[in-house]
Amino acid sequence: MGARGRRQRDAEFTEFVEQASPELLRIAWFITGDVHRAQDLVQGALLSTYRAWHRVDPPRAVAYTRTVMLNLTRQDWRREGRGRVRPDADAGDLLPHTPDHAEVTGEQDRLVRGLRLLPERQRTVVVLRCYGDLSEQQCADELGISTGAVKSAASRGLARLREHLATQEVHP
Repeated sequence: MGARGRRQRDAEFTEFVEQASPELLRIAWFITGDVHRAQDLVQGALLSTYRAWHRVDPPRAVAYTRTVMLNLTRQDWRREGRGRVRPDADAGDLLPHTPDHAEVTGEQDRLVRGLRLLPERQRTVVVLRCYGDLSEQQCADELGISTGAVKSAASRGLARLREHLATQEVHP
C-alpha cells in the first residue's frame, strides 16, 4: 500500500474512532464496571481493528470492534477469574449526560452493582441487547452462540437484575 492509500485508510479510521468511541466506551464501562479498564479495553480493541482495517466492512466497523472488545474481555476474565466488575465513581464522562447528576449517578451505580452479580455471559448479553440495542440474532452472531442461548441468558440476566434493583429500591 502506498503512502496515499495509507493516508486515506488512516483518515477513514480516524473518522471511525471519533464517531464510535463514545458508544464503545459506554458499552465497555457497562461490561467492566471500571472506567480505566473500559478505556484500556476500547484502546486494545481499536488497535486490533486498525490492524485489520483493510478487511473491515465500514458499515459493520462498530460491530467488528465490539466483537474484538468481547473477545479481549473473555481473555481477561479467563486470566483473572470470573469477570469481577467493580463500579467506578469516575465513569460520568462515559455515560449520557442528564440534568440531575446525583440521581443518575445513583441509578448507574445500582445498575452496575446489579450487572456485577450476573455471570459473564448473562452480563454481556444484557449489555449488548439492552444497551447496545442488538437483536437476538446479532447478539448471537457476535458472541458465537445460538439465539436460544441469547434468549435464555437475557431472560435470566434481566430477571436477576430486576430482582436486585427491586431489592435496592426497598432497602437503599
